[in-house]
Amino acid sequence: MDEVSRLQGYLLSLGRTVLGYSGGVDSALLAVAATRVFPAGRFLAVIGRSASYPEVQYRAALELAERFGIPVRELDTHELDDPNYLENPVNRCYYCKAELWTRVTRLARDLGFDSIIDGTHADDLGEHRPGRAAGVELGIRSPLAELGMTKAGIREAARSLGIPIWDAPASPCLSSRVQYGLAITPERLRQVETAEAFLRGLGVTGDLRVRHLGSRARIEVGPAEFGLVDGQWAGIVARFRDLGFAEVERDARGYRRGSLLVIA
Repeated sequence: MDEVSRLQGYLLSLGRTVLGYSGGVDSALLAVAATRVFPAGRFLAVIGRSASYPEVQYRAALELAERFGIPVRELDTHELDDPNYLENPVNRCYYCKAELWTRVTRLARDLGFDSIIDGTHADDLGEHRPGRAAGVELGIRSPLAELGMTKAGIREAARSLGIPIWDAPASPCLSSRVQYGLAITPERLRQVETAEAFLRGLGVTGDLRVRHLGSRARIEVGPAEFGLVDGQWAGIVARFRDLGFAEVERDARGYRRGSLLVIA
């Protein structure tokens, strides 16, 4: 049995199912696989909307849903009303996911769904993922992790289903770019989002993070993008200063996951 068939069989065993849908490759695979195997009315993909959710990812999620006929519902989430979230501790994601899953759980209960799932996969289980604890507390299932599917396997399964973002870089929430301990504010989220959009507009592809370090911004891209960034450096500095950053630097080590956990 191939991975997609195995996943679809597993999904059917969960009964009527709601997915927390971000539009990244993990939740996209679940959404497409579920839409193809569930009868109408037995699957729903839910998007949580707030200032921390990148607009470009929101648009991509809707475009994918339209292309594959994925049933979507949007919910406003209010993690920015939570002082614990705004303080931006190392477990900030716990408060975000607690807000999201509490609202999704209410919706699922009101609509008579049996299960709620997320896109956590096997590789995530060994990483710093405080948001996962909130999901576990609220009974959120993680089919990809439970089936032992890795990121590489997920990308291959997504490619086999014709999902166009199968090789897209990860794009977590905008708050993940803000240095721990530095308060989360809508303005800081806008700075990060606008700065990353500017770099994409210059042609930066692949993994990209603009780390918000207060008055300083740190750009992380893959080594293949160093030349492009350095070649546009004067314009980048000018634009970032317009956005309110006093200093800008390119990380010489390039993009790496979780760099804010060890950032100086």
